[in-house]
Amino acid sequence: MTRTVEVSSPARLSLRHRQLVVAREDGSAPTVPVEDLALLIVDNPQVTYTHALLAALAEAKVATILCGPDHMPVGVLLPYAANALAGERQRAQLACPRPLAKRLWQAIVACKLRRQADLLRRATGQDAGLDAMAARVRSGDPENLEAQGAQRYWPRLLGPAFRRDRSGAAPNPLLNYGYAVLRAATARAVVGAGLLAGVGLFHANRGDAFALASDLMEPFRPFVDGVVWEMARAGLAEGELDRTRKAHLLGVLNIAVGMDGQAMPLGLALHRAAASLAASFGGRRMLLRLPEDPTGLPEPAEEPDEGAAPAPS
Repeated sequence: MTRTVEVSSPARLSLRHRQLVVAREDGSAPTVPVEDLALLIVDNPQVTYTHALLAALAEAKVATILCGPDHMPVGVLLPYAANALAGERQRAQLACPRPLAKRLWQAIVACKLRRQADLLRRATGQDAGLDAMAARVRSGDPENLEAQGAQRYWPRLLGPAFRRDRSGAAPNPLLNYGYAVLRAATARAVVGAGLLAGVGLFHANRGDAFALASDLMEPFRPFVDGVVWEMARAGLAEGELDRTRKAHLLGVLNIAVGMDGQAMPLGLALHRAAASLAASFGGRRMLLRLPEDPTGLPEPAEEPDEGAAPAPS
């Protein structure tokens, strides 16, 4: 289950012989085996579905993502019974000692800062001190070094004029879309590991139904950032979020990232991370596995400059 399929034109989606059938208005009807799917993204209000298809997707542990008028994901359909040990693992999650939760968050923040440092070195030749900052992260990140790192990271990666804002100018819409897809994929991994997606380690917004996914995705965000940085260099930062741009961002789930001493697709790495988080809860000790090296980030720029990367135009 590694494929991501997006449907962005009017179509009728149905099930035939365990195949997703996409019947289009032009008469074509391509098919995809349900078992091959990881994510199905639907981005057109004129798409219809059959109940049999939605049930089959859930049984196959496929995350079905629905997009709104702005092409941003607004909802996700996840399987109800994705792991036979869900009850046991959820009880362990709810009973997680606070000191362990704080150590898990420490590892997540430190890993995120290291991957951001890796990306900055590849984009600008310097890490802006993020590696050193990662080494200073304490249990629970009481100094909020994650936020301090962001203040150094964004202007150096995307230019001094850039501000990370969900409603901001380009390339913010690209980051929004990439993160939404990453969050849905992480939620799928968390549910697949038998955990409660709404019970986080750090994120505790009352309206966040996927708080644990919001936590676990943090060290994977720089891989989305790397794709957006490359798109900005290629002149794709501005303009409508069209199929070409979305294809670049959807490809992040197939990037080979480094974990456990080997390269694996980012989508698989999410499942490994979620499984190790469940093991940490069950064993009441640190067993968390996260992306451990720069594998999967863009190659270094040919002529890195001394300062910030030019702002996308």
